[in-house]
Amino acid sequence: MTLNITAVSVGRSFALQKPSLTYLRGWGETMDIPLIMFVIQGDGPPVIVDTGADVERAVKHHKIRVEQSPEERPEAALQELGVDPAEVRVVVNTHLHWDHSSNNHLFPNARIILQQREIDYASDPVPWHQRQFEHARDVPAAWRRAEDRIEAIDGDVEVAPGVSVVALPGHTPGSQGVVVEAATKRYLLAGDCIDLYENWAGDAEAEHIPSGFFTDIVAYRDSFQRIEELDCEVVPSHDPLVVERRDFR
Repeated sequence: MTLNITAVSVGRSFALQKPSLTYLRGWGETMDIPLIMFVIQGDGPPVIVDTGADVERAVKHHKIRVEQSPEERPEAALQELGVDPAEVRVVVNTHLHWDHSSNNHLFPNARIILQQREIDYASDPVPWHQRQFEHARDVPAAWRRAEDRIEAIDGDVEVAPGVSVVALPGHTPGSQGVVVEAATKRYLLAGDCIDLYENWAGDAEAEHIPSGFFTDIVAYRDSFQRIEELDCEVVPSHDPLVVERRDFR
């Protein structure tokens, strides 16, 4: 099977403090980032990795500047690729932060693949993480709109021919990446384990740089080591260069 990946922007977040993306680095700097939905297409039904934000909810409840053009609405982005959301059978959320899982409900016939550890933590996060998981009494989390179709897994699983999830905890307890056997190489859609190419490239002090948000920095280190062993080209979750490139074959 020949697979190709398309990275589409389904919104943009503005003026994020750089250390929220690169741990303890970039003080005083801000960065605009895309919210990316990955569409994997081949001979079978499309597979979706991350579904982006509900922008209206984000502006209201997360108090950050998020915008979405008409072309960036998930329905419009999928239509451009010739994808009918009803044909999608598998959606993978790399984790359950609001900017990766808020549009799961748009895929009525899809299994939503999540690590059991992620579901457990998102259902009862520590107070300092509640906003990211939309865990609040007055605002039910957007991911729960498709909760009845969640398929909980534990560890690494093939979810479609040539598409496998791999556990990469650290950013969140159940963070996972997606390995895609594409036409010319293997890719890892790394989720927020790797926000930017800069995270993976590292600097003079460290071979790799975590996101500024994590639940377990030791598990994060181990996940970096796991990625090194996968022999994949790493695709970050929020780097503008990913949207600029768009096609991964």
